[in-house]
Amino acid sequence: MGRNNEKHASGIDSTKNVIIGLLIGGLAGAAAMLLLAPQSGKQTRAQIQLKSIQLRDRTTGIVKDAVAQVRSDTHEITSGLRGKAGQLKQLGKDRLVEQMDRVSTALDVGKAAVKAA
Repeated sequence: MGRNNEKHASGIDSTKNVIIGLLIGGLAGAAAMLLLAPQSGKQTRAQIQLKSIQLRDRTTGIVKDAVAQVRSDTHEITSGLRGKAGQLKQLGKDRLVEQMDRVSTALDVGKAAVKAA
């Protein structure tokens, strides 16, 4: 169970780092494009707009994938916990039945001893 939580946390951290990297890279690329562009301002603005849209679409896709992965991991962890809870509940029932059998046997022995005396 601890490994799943660590895996979940590291997956979120990795996704966060990728998104931050994409945003920083996109901004750096846009800044470099502005500084080095040998074209007119109108063409540069159009190109920046196009690159911004592409960056937004790529970031949106990555975020959607990350959210889907987090949901999947959360579902897996929840299912695992439910399974463990069910196992523990059954184990408790089994132990209760064992203890009840022991008490019943002890009562029977006690009754037999009282009758014999």
